[in-house]
Amino acid sequence: MTKVAVTGLGALTPLGPDVAALTEGLLTGRSGVRLLEGEQWDALPARLAATVETEGRLERVEARTLDRVQQLALIAAREAWSDAGAPSVDPVRLAVIIGSGIGGALTLLSQYDVLQARGPRAVSPHLVPMLMPNGPAATVGLELKARAGVHTPVSACASGAEAIAQALTLLRSGAVDVVVAGGSEACVHPLPMAGFAQMRALSTRHDAPEAASRPYDKGRDGFVLGEGAGVLVLERSEFAEARGARIHAYVGGAGLVADAHHVTAPDPSGDGAARSVAAALRDAGVTATDIGHVNAHATSTPLGDVAEARALGLALGDHRPAVTATKSCTGHLLGAAGAVEAIATVVALRDGVVPPVRNLDDQDDEADVDAVRVVPRELVHDAALSTSFGFGGHDVSLVFTR
Repeated sequence: MTKVAVTGLGALTPLGPDVAALTEGLLTGRSGVRLLEGEQWDALPARLAATVETEGRLERVEARTLDRVQQLALIAAREAWSDAGAPSVDPVRLAVIIGSGIGGALTLLSQYDVLQARGPRAVSPHLVPMLMPNGPAATVGLELKARAGVHTPVSACASGAEAIAQALTLLRSGAVDVVVAGGSEACVHPLPMAGFAQMRALSTRHDAPEAASRPYDKGRDGFVLGEGAGVLVLERSEFAEARGARIHAYVGGAGLVADAHHVTAPDPSGDGAARSVAAALRDAGVTATDIGHVNAHATSTPLGDVAEARALGLALGDHRPAVTATKSCTGHLLGAAGAVEAIATVVALRDGVVPPVRNLDDQDDEADVDAVRVVPRELVHDAALSTSFGFGGHDVSLVFTR
C-alpha cells in the first residue's frame, strides 16, 4: 500500500501566526482565550472566544473579496506549501481538500445587515463566493492551480480531520501525487455564539478567561469558541522521496464512522468513537500498544470528555497512552480543530514531546485517561492518534507514524 508522507505544515491559531507559535504555546501551556468586550457582545450569556490576528498577512484585494474563513485557510496553506518546499507537481496531479463546519458565516450575516439597511443594490457582488462552504478549498485551489480536484468535507467539528482522511484515500488510489488538506473556521459572531450558549455548550467563566477551557477537569462547564486554520501538505512517499522532501511523519490510517445516536450529544457509551479508533488502527496496520500518544478531541464539555474517555478505553483496552487536549489552549476551532490537532500530533511525534493539558487541576474520575499534566512528557513510541468528533455523530480518527 502507498505510504503517505506529511511534508508541509501550516497553522494560524489563537496561539499565534504559524506552526512554531502553536507548538510553543502548547508546550508552555499558554492560552489564546479572551473575554469579548464591546456593545455587540455585552448581552451574550457567554462572551469568551479564542481569536487570531491577520493584520498584514493579506493583500488588500484578498482582505476585501475573501470571507475570513477563506483568508485563514489561505494564510495557513501558504505556510504549509512553503514548509513543503513548494513542490514542483503537475497541476493535474495536485488536489485540495479543505473542510469547514460552517463556511462563510460572517459574510452571510454582515451582508444581510447591508440588505436590510441599504437595500439589494448595496449587497456585495462577491457575496456568493464569499459565503459558500467550499470557499476555503476553492481559494487555496486557485492559489496553487490545483486541477486534480477541490473538495470540501462538511462534518461539523470533524471536518478538518475528514479532509485528511479523504486525502489519504485519494493519494493511496494513485490518482494524485500531492494533496493540500486541512480545515478552516471563522464564526466568532454574536448569532452563532448565542446559539451555542442556548445549548449550554459554552463556558461562562468570564472572571478567568484563560482558565475557561479545561478538558477532563471536574470544573469544566463547556467549550470556548475559537477560530483558525490548519493545513498539511500530503504526498505519496515515492513522490516526496524522489524530490528529496523533508518528511515530518506519515499518515498511517484513518477511521470514519457515525454514532447514529443524537444530532448534538455524543453516544455516552463511546461506541462510535471507539469504532473509529479501532478502524484507524486497522487501516494503519498497528495495534493499541503501538500508540504512545493521543491528541484527544476533548472539548471541555461535561458529556463529551467522559464519552471520549470511555471510547479510548474500549478501543485501546488496558493500554494507556499519554493524552493531551489542544483545545485547553486554543479553544474549539470547530471545522479547523481536527486539522490543527493533526498538526500538533505530527509535531509531537516528530519531536518526541507531548504537550500538557492546560487547566487540569482536578481530573474527573469518569474521564479516566492518562492526561499529561503541567509539564511536557517524552514520547518514545512510533505512532500517535488524533481524534475528532462532530455534531451529527461524525467520528473521525487518524493514526500518524514516525
